[in-house]
Amino acid sequence: MEFIDSIYQWFLGLSDQYGVNPFIFGAIYVGAIPFFTISVAWIVRNYKKNVSITLPVLSASGCFVSAYIYLMIAGENVPWWVYAVVIGMLAYGGWSTYNKVRKQVKEEINEV
Repeated sequence: MEFIDSIYQWFLGLSDQYGVNPFIFGAIYVGAIPFFTISVAWIVRNYKKNVSITLPVLSASGCFVSAYIYLMIAGENVPWWVYAVVIGMLAYGGWSTYNKVRKQVKEEINEV
């Protein structure tokens, strides 16, 4: 019982450390788990069918960082690694979109 109480106190202490409601953070974190799982299944399915995995990877990434985005928007004293993960996700999305557009342009030029 003491272990559960210490986890509960730690969880509530997050609001003091980062200035966010830990119940909202927890709800977003836990609520994203099914969507993350579905996105991973989507990645596997697309990979097996040799279809682009860009959209499912972005979806999985969004689910993975959703609670941390809330933390970045509503919180204070956010660790640097949270920003690094979100920036990495955005960089991957931009890179992937650029490559997809470039590939489609090449395909259209070859058709003409």
